[in-house]
Amino acid sequence: MRRSTTTALGLSAVCAVLVLTGCAGYAESAGASSRAHRGGSTPTALVALSSTQLNQRLLNESDLGKGYTRTPKAPRRNDDVTVIGCPALEKLGGDTATGSGLDFARKAEVSFTYSGSSSSEVSEELYSDSPAKLSRGISKVFDAMLACPSYQVASGSTVVDMGTEKSAAPDLGDEQWSQLLTFSAGGQRNIVKQTAIRTGNVLVIVSGSPGLVDTHVDKALTKARTDR
Repeated sequence: MRRSTTTALGLSAVCAVLVLTGCAGYAESAGASSRAHRGGSTPTALVALSSTQLNQRLLNESDLGKGYTRTPKAPRRNDDVTVIGCPALEKLGGDTATGSGLDFARKAEVSFTYSGSSSSEVSEELYSDSPAKLSRGISKVFDAMLACPSYQVASGSTVVDMGTEKSAAPDLGDEQWSQLLTFSAGGQRNIVKQTAIRTGNVLVIVSGSPGLVDTHVDKALTKARTDR
């Protein structure tokens, strides 16, 4: 069985499980899901937003409501993260596999812990580039993930069993993707939902507990569209 360095897509969700076994903080970027619907305008050339603009459009505690605490960014681990048993991801090649395939012009990200009835997490990534590049780059990786309904992710001595399942995406923006990721490691099982929406030259990705993702993806998109 061949191994290849895993794509950065989904690594934040993977680390939500790996953190339970001592492997937090590896992922530099993360994504959502498999394409569920395509519609809206045809991608055209638009200037990417600045990092400052993207950061201003991220959700914050006041947007989310009571019970949310911003999660500090964890230091990056040096352990290699590899995918086992997913030829579709391996075929994407080294650049995409190491994350540089998601080399969009601008990026901003934030994560929160929700201490309501139980401790849950939700995170948001914003990317900006030309609509065509956002669509082409993220779709290629999403399609590869959907092609592998089950595989493994290994980091150091930790091996996580992964499952992917297509999920219905909300009819928002120009393009939409969504999937459920199931992680099993160390006797623990976790389900993470990832929903991505492209609106013009901005890609919004919300990941975390399924209920929190469904609750906040609309407001994340609304804020991402705000002119600042």
